[in-house]
Amino acid sequence: MEFDFLSPVDNEIIQYIKGLSSQHLGSKVAFHSDNDFPDIDQVTIAIIGVLENRGDVKAFEAVNLNVIRKELYGLFPGNWQSSIADLGDILPGNSLEDTYFALQKVASKLIKKDIIPIIIGGSQDLTYPLYRAYDSMEQMVNLVAIDSKFDFGKQEDGISSNSYLSKIILDEPNNLFNYSNIGYQTYYNSQEEIDLIEKLYFDAYRLGEIATNIGLSEPVLRDADIVSIDLNAVKSSCSGNSINFTPNGFDGKEICSLSRYAGISDKVSSLGLFHHNNNKEESVLIAQIIWYFIEGVNYRSNEYPFGSKENYIKYIVPLETEELIFYKSNKTDRWWIEINIFEGQHNKLKKNTLLPCSHEEYLTACNQEIPERWWKAQRKNSI
Repeated sequence: MEFDFLSPVDNEIIQYIKGLSSQHLGSKVAFHSDNDFPDIDQVTIAIIGVLENRGDVKAFEAVNLNVIRKELYGLFPGNWQSSIADLGDILPGNSLEDTYFALQKVASKLIKKDIIPIIIGGSQDLTYPLYRAYDSMEQMVNLVAIDSKFDFGKQEDGISSNSYLSKIILDEPNNLFNYSNIGYQTYYNSQEEIDLIEKLYFDAYRLGEIATNIGLSEPVLRDADIVSIDLNAVKSSCSGNSINFTPNGFDGKEICSLSRYAGISDKVSSLGLFHHNNNKEESVLIAQIIWYFIEGVNYRSNEYPFGSKENYIKYIVPLETEELIFYKSNKTDRWWIEINIFEGQHNKLKKNTLLPCSHEEYLTACNQEIPERWWKAQRKNSI
């Protein structure tokens, strides 16, 4: 059984929960303990630790998530309806591949049951088995990484936290439909990598773009299946990370806003938080990032393409060579743009006929300019 890969939550945490009031989040979470395992059919969100960091060549101590759990469960929940379970930890296997196998099986089982796994690691190469968890879903996958780097690497170097994206792109079966990076810093990425992002019609947004207008990230995260957060994307003055000092990056408010956008997305079905450095300050931040994601999940609106078109206003923008069709939700004021799927494409691409977009992109079209994300999506569909 897939859940046999999970070890119980540390007894230290169980005892800590018993000392909390009934109003704290920890008192409202079901825990995998030595004597009990949550009723998985009653769970909406599952928290899982993966104590694996062999994919990070800079890691020098074992992963410990106890402080994160204490900080998270010591918070007070919002007016939430989602049922939450902490399923414990996946321990490092005999090999890195063993850990990947365990995470893939556990995540796949949860996603098939419409349970959102929140994976706390560990090194960011754990994004690869999280992506492989969708292999049996018969769907294409959109991956969004909140990261200062693209994490390409040479194929002969094998998989690591700095090269997992190359393995995702090259390995079969290739279920990756789109990759988007939020918050990259140019000086951490070679020009060849930046050019490759363009060549593959992927999306990338510099740190300054998002910090200036964080709303740019909402349509990107709305279209994601997997969101992978590298905590090194947060500047050290906000994360307390002095081991891998980062002078520039997102601040605490910005990374929590991004997490909430991910939670609100009707499509996001898994979240990963990676490169925790075992310090108290970062543990506090991670707890709040998770809190905001759960908050977002509880405010999901199940909008189009899940709902009826009657709840949307349709806008047709005629251009010189194209006619662009937009939809605006009456409920949330969010926007979508229609993408043409070419005949002969595999049926599993049909869900991408509507691409989330922003009001600014609608205004761009009204000024007789084709939005860049629409153009890239069209090019990707035609390949």
